[in-house]
Amino acid sequence: MTKYFAKLGLNSKVVGHTHVRDEDAPTEKAGIKYLHKLHNYPFWIQTFKNGSQRKHFAGKGMIYDEDRDAFIHPQPYPSWTFNETTCKWEPPVPQPRTANQGQLEPYDPEGNDTPDVYKWNEETKKWDIVE
Repeated sequence: MTKYFAKLGLNSKVVGHTHVRDEDAPTEKAGIKYLHKLHNYPFWIQTFKNGSQRKHFAGKGMIYDEDRDAFIHPQPYPSWTFNETTCKWEPPVPQPRTANQGQLEPYDPEGNDTPDVYKWNEETKKWDIVE
């Protein structure tokens, strides 16, 4: 098995990640010690691909919030608010459902219909269809 670790930079920003074999990192503490020795860099924290701990798998540019013990994406837009339960940013207006989410008419896997793709418009505070 493999354990994954996020490399933290200034202000706990994720600047990269790596993996370590279980025999080299039987615990998180052992993994951090192993990586510190290997890379001569001290700031590592374990992340989990399935999001079972620390809310989300760490990605470059995310922030590790020690108080919440969670990896959090930067706020995408000023109007979005932070959900403390999910540790995700949420728009003031929910994104419209699309056919490929299986919530409207069935999505055609043959590609005969094109599902709508939406992009947030911060100026209007609405979702625009990308054409």
